[in-house]
Amino acid sequence: MPAAASPFHYRDYRAFWAARLASTIGSTMLVVVIGIHVYDIARASGMSIERASFWLGMVGLAQFLPLFLLTLVAGYVADRIDRRWIVRASLTLELACAAILAALVWFDAMSLGPLFAVAVALGIGRAFAGPALASFAPNLVPKELLPSAIALNSIAWQSGAVAGPLLGGGAYAISVALPYELSAVLFAIAVGAMLIIRPIPRGNAGDSHPLRAVIEGLAYVRDNKIVLGAITLDLFAVLLGGATAMLPVYARDILHVGSEGLGALRAAPSVGAALTALVLARRPLKRRVGSKMFACVAIFGLATIVFGESRVMWLSLASLFVLGAADMISVYVRSSLIQLHTPDAMRGRVSAVSGLFISASNELGEFRAGLAGAAFGPVVAVVGGGALAVAVTGICAFVFPSLRRADRFVAPDEAILSEQPGKHVPEVEIPAMVAGLNPKAEKG
Repeated sequence: MPAAASPFHYRDYRAFWAARLASTIGSTMLVVVIGIHVYDIARASGMSIERASFWLGMVGLAQFLPLFLLTLVAGYVADRIDRRWIVRASLTLELACAAILAALVWFDAMSLGPLFAVAVALGIGRAFAGPALASFAPNLVPKELLPSAIALNSIAWQSGAVAGPLLGGGAYAISVALPYELSAVLFAIAVGAMLIIRPIPRGNAGDSHPLRAVIEGLAYVRDNKIVLGAITLDLFAVLLGGATAMLPVYARDILHVGSEGLGALRAAPSVGAALTALVLARRPLKRRVGSKMFACVAIFGLATIVFGESRVMWLSLASLFVLGAADMISVYVRSSLIQLHTPDAMRGRVSAVSGLFISASNELGEFRAGLAGAAFGPVVAVVGGGALAVAVTGICAFVFPSLRRADRFVAPDEAILSEQPGKHVPEVEIPAMVAGLNPKAEKG
């Protein structure tokens, strides 16, 4: 019987996609509302804009620390334990966090302390859920449908990242407890969807010591210069240029658009990223992929500068839209490389390494922005970060020349064939390995 034409023909993938969408809406809603809540409590207590900005940065740090400490361990666990149960347990923890925050609002017992405690708990849940979720798709669909599944996964995440902030900001304006209640319902839906997924086969992770197993995942990324370069570029560009932590400041005290406007600001990058993902799914990158990625990261930094200087809502939204669209290019390249070129037995560990870099760039970037906002003010923090992102793009282009010179993508088995005389290598739909480059060829 011929394989189905779409990943959605497979029941388990449909359930996984629904869980990913619902959980992304719930988690992004929580992140946005916790930021609003922290900033509002800080300002209501008489703190200055700079001091309140510092506490926004501390929220990012509270989420990053458990991710930093646990992500690599979580990758090892994802290769050893049924990934369905890891995701179910993580989503249940996030459900409990949302319910606790709702209850604290109901009983008028909310303060900065519980918000930070929940931020830490959310970081723990995301540390374990990330590698397990990232490793799921190859086990749910045939290999030939994996490129489509990767694109659909990205669309689910980006769609959730658009809906979550908009829904959270609007709900917060109606009732402080409402976004927490909605998040709890969405996490319950996600857990229910994960419960109907049947057992899936996993590769043999071997009997290596846990520490050695984690090191193997790090070594894979180190030896694959294309993957290492893409991850490093994304890490430092977003770490230095990320403006997410300052959005509550811009919404309340610079653009004066309130929590509803904050939802729109937070959603704008995801709108740009989602539309870019749709374009990439239909028109995948073919040639000069390395230079295009560097150009897009530079555009990311420039768009951040424009946002930082903007004082009108439409320009702020437009710059954030462009920022998200440009950032999607590196996400697309990195995710495809990892999913298509990592053995299933160590896919969790390698996904964990990538996830750790992503978390460092996002949550630690928020901490960096908060400190800079406290020291120099929010505008300098955002504009200066964008300028640094442009600068680091040039540095990475020099440090990783093979990534800069990358021309086109072919599947890994086809890359081997391309080195044999007389062998014709067709192009693939989703980027995998840069033509003619072997991960171990540049070792050392």
